[in-house]
Amino acid sequence: MTMEFKEKDLDLQNIITDEVNKYLKRDLSTLPASRVASPELINKYEKMEVPEDGRDIYEILNELDSEILEYIHRGNHPRSFSFIPGPGSRLSWLGDILTTANNIHASNFKNANLPISIERNLINYFAGKLGWPIKPAGGVFVSGGSAANLTALVTARDEKIELKDLHKATVYISDQVHHSVTKAFHIAGFLKKNIRRVPVDEDFKMRVDELDKIITQDKKDGYTPVLVVATAGTTNTGAVDDLNKIADICESHDTWLHVDGAYGLSHLLSTKGRELFPGIERVDSVSWDAHKLLFQTYSCAMVIVKEKQHMLNSFSEEAEYLTDVQSDDDVIDPEMIGMELTRPARALKLWITLQVLGESQYRARIDYGQELAELTESVVSEMEHWHITSKASLSILSFKYVHPSLTAAQNNKVLSNAAQRMASSGYAVTYTTELNKEKVIRMCTINPETTKDDIIGTLNRLNEFVIDEVEIVRS
Repeated sequence: MTMEFKEKDLDLQNIITDEVNKYLKRDLSTLPASRVASPELINKYEKMEVPEDGRDIYEILNELDSEILEYIHRGNHPRSFSFIPGPGSRLSWLGDILTTANNIHASNFKNANLPISIERNLINYFAGKLGWPIKPAGGVFVSGGSAANLTALVTARDEKIELKDLHKATVYISDQVHHSVTKAFHIAGFLKKNIRRVPVDEDFKMRVDELDKIITQDKKDGYTPVLVVATAGTTNTGAVDDLNKIADICESHDTWLHVDGAYGLSHLLSTKGRELFPGIERVDSVSWDAHKLLFQTYSCAMVIVKEKQHMLNSFSEEAEYLTDVQSDDDVIDPEMIGMELTRPARALKLWITLQVLGESQYRARIDYGQELAELTESVVSEMEHWHITSKASLSILSFKYVHPSLTAAQNNKVLSNAAQRMASSGYAVTYTTELNKEKVIRMCTINPETTKDDIIGTLNRLNEFVIDEVEIVRS
């Protein structure tokens, strides 16, 4: 005897088909790039109770379409230029639907042998792009750059120091490092007082001369330098640290070199490719987000290490109830080299996208993003009172407004207010960041559906908002 459940009475096949078709037909450029819900709507959903007998599904779908999914920041909008947007391919979306529908548990080879074979294949493919031998390199797909950085930092920690001596461990970052790295240090047990922030040069790259001095002094003071985190494509400016010189320093001090390439490393697939990252083949580990410039939906990222054995040393555990599903020695299961046991088959959607589009389409898309950034730089350079703060690099640039009759504080306020007005208008998202203690607009132009008219229209509107804010300040 089986129970009859309400779900079986729903016409889910047609409902799912209709919903998918509706989203496929959307023109995102006609929708607001960002929209914030009212306090009343927020209160409605925060206090909504779970009904005893359930509600009509079409009523729920109406709430999803008209409210819940309407008031969001649309990272895949062609005029979403902040936060390093995630312009997910519809092919990736297809992969999400298929892997979710099959509810794949991708922890070990026997649960999902072909999805995991594909994951191993892609890790090898991207390791090759880094210039690493397929063996002994290895890695695993994770949720995002935060998990990737944490996984790499734990691996480096366990390779370079005994846990009983962790209070002596020092680690090194620049002030342009992503905040997920400092969070990962905390989780991995590194003491906050032992985190060294290395200054950057005028191009916002880590100063390698200062790095060497700080490490040398730490060793004299009895510390154990464990890890340097360099960046290949900083969030603020797209800057790439001097990996060759940093690698020289790390080798001389027996220190692990991790590169946070969550955003930038996808440019390895561009026309310029490896020449953008000289020395990348010398690092010990990298983080790499596919849900940024590899055009995947959230979440899909990788951590890759030059020596897979190091990850195995940190994350492999015996579990009696897994004995029957553990793989043979020649296949290392994902759960043995990462934190997750329960995990989806994240690599499958990336594999679908790569197989359908091919390298040439990826190369064209990534190159186009850089072209848009260079166009933005060219247009801004001709705008009155606007100045480029960081040139177009890896499809990112920063610029600021400086009116000669206003103070620095007033110019900062003008720019912040203009950015808020832009987002509130729904036309585009161009939020500010801070460089050298000044407010700047930062734009990331990686969406292949962004047009040159989108760029020019956004800059013209931003300039209009700024001019209006200047008048408000001066009145």
